[in-house]
Amino acid sequence: MLDLKPAPSPNYLNPSVPAGLPHLDIPVIVATEESLKGYGCLVEDHENFPIEVVTWPVSGSRMVDEGTGNQGGVAEGIFEFWWQGDVLWGRNNAIEDTYVLGWCCDPNDADPNNEAAVHDQVFLWHANYHPDGGQLFYSTDGTPFMVPLALPGDDVKPEDFVCFYCDGSQGLYIHPSIWHEGVFPIGEKGNFYDRQGKVHARVSVDFGEEFGTLLRVPLVAP
Repeated sequence: MLDLKPAPSPNYLNPSVPAGLPHLDIPVIVATEESLKGYGCLVEDHENFPIEVVTWPVSGSRMVDEGTGNQGGVAEGIFEFWWQGDVLWGRNNAIEDTYVLGWCCDPNDADPNNEAAVHDQVFLWHANYHPDGGQLFYSTDGTPFMVPLALPGDDVKPEDFVCFYCDGSQGLYIHPSIWHEGVFPIGEKGNFYDRQGKVHARVSVDFGEEFGTLLRVPLVAP
């Protein structure tokens, strides 16, 4: 049996980011059925859209019995996103977790009490994927949003990410193992219906720690 220890969980409430990091601009693509191929798809009927659940992996030579290992079901709830000064927060009520997603300026200069903050960009420090299931985001009020994604692979690099613009009229579904970090509303806040695999295994990349850079996501419609 494989003896694999879990990775330490990132400090989502107070991420440590070295000062003065450069940033990489993520290219923006309008989300369409064609442009999302390989990543996921647009969704009209969010309440009935099926979520992919991946069969539990084996650690030896014997296979998982047919019809088992994928019965954990799905979790659902509202994923909230809001700005507090220079800081973008997210709260996933489906799995009861809260995160600092990024900042509208250099994170070491960020002030949560800055009432004059301009929220036309977000500097992203982290991304993850869920090997156990897919994930659906659907704006509850039609808020347009950006979502940075990268195709599967543990050798992911910052330049692998592409930012998809969604106008808020449809939801977005991503397949299992797609790199992402929530979605970013174009505006001061946004609430999204979220449904995902209930196991919620998470594999992470810290861009500052691993690559010495941050990713910049523009928060303006293309």
